[in-house]
Amino acid sequence: MTDTFPLPEYLVKRYQDWKSGEFLERSESHARLAAEGQSPKVMVISCCDSRVHVTSIFGAETGEFFIHRNVANLVPPFAEDDAHHGTSAAIEFAVTALKVEHILVLGHSQCGGVRYCHDTNHGDIEVSQKGFVHRWMDILRPGYERVRHIEDDSTRITALEHTGVVIAMENLMGFPFVREAVESGQLSLHGLWHSIGDGVLMAYDPDTAQFAPVG
Repeated sequence: MTDTFPLPEYLVKRYQDWKSGEFLERSESHARLAAEGQSPKVMVISCCDSRVHVTSIFGAETGEFFIHRNVANLVPPFAEDDAHHGTSAAIEFAVTALKVEHILVLGHSQCGGVRYCHDTNHGDIEVSQKGFVHRWMDILRPGYERVRHIEDDSTRITALEHTGVVIAMENLMGFPFVREAVESGQLSLHGLWHSIGDGVLMAYDPDTAQFAPVG
């Protein structure tokens, strides 16, 4: 049997405050969501990084966003095999069952996963054991070749963060049901990058192949 431990007291207190405060104030909305189910118009693929607060950035309410988080907000290439595909399953459910109208790929500054991919490819760190993160970052390794010519380290790493968003969007279009929804006008894809320190949000423009500030 798996060992269990009491929930930390500060989390219990925060739950109690939420239940008697925000939840109570929006009890009718929660009851409606429970009875009617979810119908989000937007899926967000973002990083696991605790500093990326997706709902706060867009002021989203409960039930508005279907959110999938993974290391470095990556999307793997479409594959039909017997392996477990958590990200692909989330995308499939969002597009084919929930019929979302938008998919946002949200990258961010100071991404640890992207930095790991950069440093292992750049030769800054040696990898003695190839674990789950190393294997997952194989998705982004081809992107390093697109930015390796950049001389400044900081600029190169930021460019790789941007490239990760672009590769995710490219891989999304490799899913037949995503491509079909995009081509029929039922779905649109959006590449975004968020600067944690100053709150700037940038969007990818496929016409210029550049990121530009939003708003």
